Amino acid sequence: MTALKPLSDKIALVTGASRGIGAALALQLAEAGAHVVAVARTVGGLEELDDKIKAAGGTATLVPVDMKDMDGIARLALAIHDRYKRLDVMVGNAGILGPLSPLPHAEPKDFDNIYAVNVKANWQLIRTMDPLLQAAPAGRAVFITSGLGWMGRAYTGVYGASKAALNALAQSYAAENATTRVNVNLFNPGPTRTRMYASGWPGVDPDTLPPPDEVAKAIVPLCLPSCTESGKVYDYRAAKFLTFQAPV
Repeated sequence: MTALKPLSDKIALVTGASRGIGAALALQLAEAGAHVVAVARTVGGLEELDDKIKAAGGTATLVPVDMKDMDGIARLALAIHDRYKRLDVMVGNAGILGPLSPLPHAEPKDFDNIYAVNVKANWQLIRTMDPLLQAAPAGRAVFITSGLGWMGRAYTGVYGASKAALNALAQSYAAENATTRVNVNLFNPGPTRTRMYASGWPGVDPDTLPPPDEVAKAIVPLCLPSCTESGKVYDYRAAKFLTFQAPV
């Protein structure tokens, strides 16, 4: 008899699923039995992901939506409700680094763009997807953060501030769900062999960084019904949960 996969018959939403950590995680969630709702701007990347998921025996729904499209996110929530009536897993992975510069030189348009994707889009996910997570037997929400949200490194102020804001959103959302079946956590991957990291730190040898599929393996447990932690951040490099109050 074939062993039941841990996410069999579950519905999992992953944003930023066309490449990097998002694509790797979407594939792994599909391999764990979930039907993956893969969201990204890049149609070609989504189609490549779909081919991999099908080759692994999984299924996916491809949704080409820009995360700055608030109405598009709301329409997606309505579509998931109409088709599935619930959402078991939601991973807010989509994010942008933006130009690295001293804060006085940061452009207002770049500030707005970074906050639109890294903060406002995740708030809209919470707003629109919460009823679907509440309808699941064990709703799990995971948001991808960054250590720059609490480190205060030079030239990363706007990006770091956006991740600090995301941390606050997730912390509040977790506290609001202390007595529900929805668990909310953050995941800090640290430097990873992705296009986004290379765009900010081109001098770092990518071979010294973990590949996205290895990092994504550590996110999967946070998406399972068996995950009992909530209101915490899992740090990939430390390989443990940290509290929001005392990340190191």
